[in-house]
Amino acid sequence: MLLHHYRFVPDTDLFDVSAFKASLETGRPLIPLYKNALKEIGECLDRRFMAGHDIRDLIYGRAWCLDQLLKVAWERLDWPSDGIALLAVGGYGRGELHPGSDIDLLLLLEDDDDTPFRESLTAFITFLWDIGLDIGHSVRSLSDCERECRNDITVITNLLESRTLSGPERLRDAMYARTSPERMWQSASFFEAKWQEQIARHHKFNNSEYHLEPNIKSSPGGLRDIQMVGWVAKRHFDVRTYTDVIGQGFMSDTDLRILSQGRAFLWQVRYALHMLTGRAEDRLLFDHQRAVAELFGYRDSEKRLAVEQFMRRYYRVVTTLVELNDMLLQNFEERILRDSETPTITPLNNRFEIRDGYIQARYPTVFLRRPGALLELFLLMAQHPRIDGVRAETIRLIRDHRHLIDDAFRQDVRHKSLFMELLRSDGNVAQQLARMARYGILGKYLPEFGDVIGLMQHDLFHIYTVDAHTLRLLDGIQCFKGDSDEQSPLACTLMQQLPRHDILWIAGLYHDIAKGRGGDHSTLGAIDARAFCERHGISRRDTELICWLVEHHLLMSKTAQKRDISDPDVISEFATAMHDERHLDYLYVLTVADISATNASLWNGWRASLMRQLHTEARRALRRGLENPLDRQEWVNETRAEARALLTGMGTRDESVDQLWQTLGDEYFLQYAPSEVAWHTQGILEANYQVTPLILISAPTEDMADGGTKVFIHTRSVNNLFAATAAAIEQLGLSIHDARIATSSNLWTLNTFILLDDDGEPIRDPERLRAIHQQLVDELDDPDDYPRIVARHTPRQLKHFRVPTRVRIEQDDTNDRTVLELIAADRPGLLARVGRIFMECDIALSGAKIATLGERVEDVFFIMDLDGQAITDSRRLDGLSQRLCDVLDAEAGV
Repeated sequence: MLLHHYRFVPDTDLFDVSAFKASLETGRPLIPLYKNALKEIGECLDRRFMAGHDIRDLIYGRAWCLDQLLKVAWERLDWPSDGIALLAVGGYGRGELHPGSDIDLLLLLEDDDDTPFRESLTAFITFLWDIGLDIGHSVRSLSDCERECRNDITVITNLLESRTLSGPERLRDAMYARTSPERMWQSASFFEAKWQEQIARHHKFNNSEYHLEPNIKSSPGGLRDIQMVGWVAKRHFDVRTYTDVIGQGFMSDTDLRILSQGRAFLWQVRYALHMLTGRAEDRLLFDHQRAVAELFGYRDSEKRLAVEQFMRRYYRVVTTLVELNDMLLQNFEERILRDSETPTITPLNNRFEIRDGYIQARYPTVFLRRPGALLELFLLMAQHPRIDGVRAETIRLIRDHRHLIDDAFRQDVRHKSLFMELLRSDGNVAQQLARMARYGILGKYLPEFGDVIGLMQHDLFHIYTVDAHTLRLLDGIQCFKGDSDEQSPLACTLMQQLPRHDILWIAGLYHDIAKGRGGDHSTLGAIDARAFCERHGISRRDTELICWLVEHHLLMSKTAQKRDISDPDVISEFATAMHDERHLDYLYVLTVADISATNASLWNGWRASLMRQLHTEARRALRRGLENPLDRQEWVNETRAEARALLTGMGTRDESVDQLWQTLGDEYFLQYAPSEVAWHTQGILEANYQVTPLILISAPTEDMADGGTKVFIHTRSVNNLFAATAAAIEQLGLSIHDARIATSSNLWTLNTFILLDDDGEPIRDPERLRAIHQQLVDELDDPDDYPRIVARHTPRQLKHFRVPTRVRIEQDDTNDRTVLELIAADRPGLLARVGRIFMECDIALSGAKIATLGERVEDVFFIMDLDGQAITDSRRLDGLSQRLCDVLDAEAGV
């Protein structure tokens, strides 16, 4: 379906048909002549693309050139009668061809018997293959078309956009007559089927246009969405151009301009993908995004990578197309599916009413007369949950009047009151803010939010643009208002207790709003949040809390994932930063929503248990009083007492327990909970220091959402044990998320690893747990095998990203140990390799916290020398840091 204001003019500079026909009469071999013509056409079009020619000339021009070549090839064959025609169908039928597009042909027969044409058909198709055309073809009679269209909507969709290339036009007319809406797939059923098809297609991409590696054709806002509008319009109105749809009152000139510009951009991207890859590649993969961005003239700046600038434009374009698709299909639904129904209309006030479940403006000048209605509409939807959405015509009015939101609008006290009333309403605030964002209102009212629309970070950790992530965070907070959430029960409980939810909405809106500016986005975001609060008359107390939440929104996750939260000093320091339980509870809810909205794979049972433990310990510290921090020895004594009580209940003798515990330092009782100490103690005493490693495995029960599978290893302390264990675990297809290393005074290790499977879930299956146990025993029973285990290759695919290794080292004077933070590219056997480097550098490990964030890891290791002392020699530490960087960068190809 063509857009108006454009008409392709045949271009003899691109392909001279007369000259080509003349060359065929010279007696030279046909196949090389055709191949050369195709090659020259392709090269000419590519040069024009690089020179910035109108993309429509290139797409329609390629199709026109192929038309001429196919016609000439067809006419050179002997067709016994005019009972056959050559038709272009599908995208080629629309007259559109990209470098790698399918060339779909229909060889249409008047009668069912193809015998008279069989020889010529075979020769024609074989010739097209010989000259290198990638064709998709079918040979059908008129009866075949009728039968197959009746059974398969994809067939009739393909034929809707057919063109006759050679042969009598009457055959295509007859095909249209036989497959008309009067005979099959009436408008209503066709529309319903195509709409369900689009819903299913969007579902594959999580119903989001912000897909990390979008498909130019199939993702929401892609070319299929544009084609969807054309298919429905052609079937219902029997039109060829979008201009005719405008005449039907379903599309405005503005709609057509948006559609035309959006399609042109997507065509440019698709052409670039096909040209760069040399094939029909419609996926905008990471390894193509940089090349396309460079081709489009984007260059890295101090604040933003070229690829991020390009993808920002992509996301903004497809967001606009999604809005248009929604609006036009809703219009079609009313005309096609509900045309005979009497609408149910319920007035809301003088400006708005509900029509068949959708809110609509009561007159077309409502926003012009009262600009504040642009905010009022969303407040009404929050106050009336039965409203399903915004009616199409009102969406168009919003789009045409959102320019009214300027500085004067933002400073109007009535408008500020409306926005705050929305944030303080009991309705689904997150949903309304998402709708405001989709219809361009939120970015207008909060220009700082508008600045991050479509802003992406080119990595596998931040898998959404900043605006999409923010809206997902708000939706997560909204979910916590429900009765329960299996993934975040504590967040749900706290949400019910928090007195002011608008504080979370504002903090959520502003927590990442300063991304992409350079500098600390948390600090800059707090400044923006303060300006918002002052502009909207929020109390000083609430303003300070909101700004504190924005500035410290990463503190809780960093503490839980990178610091030793079994250390009383860490808990005391964190609790001091919280000030009081109010700050702690708000920060917990915001942090859980933030982690979940960043990347679905990040929030798992183990991170949930870390967050819950940190919240619990910090709350205890706050209730005890910050001036009365729990003494380390008091912590040790409490753990010992509770563990002994558990062991006594199991019938374990005190003297055996005392004998074992005398070999364990205080650090061990700081690292483990009383239940874990009792579990270890009972296992060690029952094994009676056996020769083979003692391996205990504990998995959370099915009704436990938090935690991971724990593997406890008790064996003689030997070099390379950590590296060998890490390698053995990786061979099992499991990932280590936490490691606690302790050594007794009689040189036995007490190592605990927290394991999750590839889906981020604990391993619970008894049979698999037994297999894990047996393989670890087999692997670790002979220390002489450890070097072989460490060096063994773990087959897993590397990512496309290159992450330079970074090492940061600081001293933990309280625990007399050194803390090493490693940021590096994720790859097979990484932990085992790091462990091997530690061994080569005579480094002992007392613990590790492992975090995989997309394509990179951010791991923290608590290290000491072989005598159990902190490493303070700067030359030695520099050497260790350099060794890690050199080895890991070389392996990652950085």
